[in-house]
Parts: sequence; structure tokens; C-alpha cells
Amino acid sequence: MKKALALALALVMSLSLAACGTTAPAASSGSASGSGVSSSAPAAEPVEIFVFAAASMTESIDQIIEAYKTVAPNVTVTPTYESSGTLLTQIKEGADCDLFISAAQKQMNALDGSLKDDVDKNPDGLDLIDTSTRINLLENKVTLVVPDGNPKGIESFDQLAEHLKTGDILLAMGNSDVPVGQYTQKIFAFYGLDEDALNTAGVLTYGSNVKEVATQVSESSVDCGVVYATDAYSQNLTVVDSATKEMCGQVIYPAAVLSGSQHPAEAKAFLDYLSTPEAMSIFESVGFSAAA
Repeated sequence: MKKALALALALVMSLSLAACGTTAPAASSGSASGSGVSSSAPAAEPVEIFVFAAASMTESIDQIIEAYKTVAPNVTVTPTYESSGTLLTQIKEGADCDLFISAAQKQMNALDGSLKDDVDKNPDGLDLIDTSTRINLLENKVTLVVPDGNPKGIESFDQLAEHLKTGDILLAMGNSDVPVGQYTQKIFAFYGLDEDALNTAGVLTYGSNVKEVATQVSESSVDCGVVYATDAYSQNLTVVDSATKEMCGQVIYPAAVLSGSQHPAEAKAFLDYLSTPEAMSIFESVGFSAAA
């Protein structure tokens, strides 16, 4: 009887010691003892922002969006690429847009409420951007490009002007509502060329955006074209000359958050990211430079 009682007591003591050696679940969860606060923050709510960007930014913005997924995994950036004039029209018509990046100041000015008293810059008196976010983001170059083999032997804008006067080449350029077309018009003015006369002579073809102009050159359907350095890079076109500031001014890309954005904080955060060294290295790899 005493032997059985001793065995029972030994078993009870053994179970008690095992219980004392067990780690409490709370201790393994990473929570502070007794605080009830978890060390992991709750995931941010998913957000989608809409970015309207000039067609010449397609390759670079696509790469940056991929990189931004690691910075803000809860933010989906949905881009729309078109000519700046077309994007401006869509914004004016009420399209969902959180961030606008134009290939020229003209289209951004048309939305800037601080310029609504200037009918030349903001003819409709619109106030659709948050002017406190407006920045000059990038600079591009206007270039003269030729198809493979350069059949006409065009080597400079000076030579282009002479060919246009004699009417023995076909040049592709952007429409008048497209920034690259407007820069081309300034080059015509620099050389004293009349666009209407050139068009009547049949030496011009047009594209609704810079990508269409570059495609005409890459397909050798024209003798040369005027595009941005970035589009020459993306379509592997031969650049024979770059326009100077005197010819057409600087090619500055302004950017701003729309005042009607549903997610202004996230849009501004993405805009800020575009100026970081990581994003700028992507821009520079395709021919952009930071705006001076």
C-alpha cells in the first residue's frame, strides 16, 4: 500500500514539472509580455492610382512601376500613355487621373489654376492640378532620326531644311497638338520653313503621337523623322542630329497631382519616387535626364 502511494506521488510530481517547462504561446508570438501589442503592423489598404503620362515615357514608367511594387506593395499604379494633347483632353472631359506627366509645359499650363488669368497659357481658365505638387521632372532631346542604312544620306537638321526646300524627301512629324510636333514646328520657324507649303508639296507625313512617328521611320516608310531621344533609343533608330535650345527650346516634362485625385497622398508619394536615384537611373537609361 505504501509502495503504491509512493508511485502515485512520483507520477504527480513528474507531470507538474513537465507543465512548468512548457513555453507559453504568447511568448513565442513576438508580443511584448503583458502589453498585448503585436510587433507586426497591419497591412495597408490596397489603393489604385491612375497615371497619365506622355507616350515617350512608356518604357521607363513601366519599369519604374515594377520597381515601385517593392516600395508600396499596396499601391497599384495603372498608367495611360498617349500624346500629351490627347491626355489633356481626357482630363478635361473628366477621366479618372491622379497624376499627369506631360511632354511639354503647354498641356500642364492649361490645367494650372495659378495661370487662369493668362488666356494664352490657360485658355479655359481651368484649375485642375494641385499646384503645390507641380515640378519639372525630366528633360528630353528632340532628335532627327533615319531608317536603317540612311538611304537619303541625311546627316543634320541643316541638311534636312535644304532637302525640304527642294522637296526631295519625306519627313515624319507629330501632329500640331502633339508636343513633338510643336517642337518640330519651332524648328521649321528657326529655318524659315512654311509648314503649310511643305504639306502641300507632299513632303510631310504626320503621327498622332511620337510613337507613330518613330514607327514610320523604323518601317522605312519615310526618309527621316523628328522624335525624342528616348523614342530613338526604344526603337533602336539611328540619330543623326539633336536640336539645340535655340531651335526649339528645352524639352521639359512637368508633372503634378490632380486636384480631384481620390488618392492624393499615394499619388504624391509616387511622384516623389520618380525623383529618387533609383527611378532616375531608369529614366537616364533610356535617354532622359533630370530637369535642370
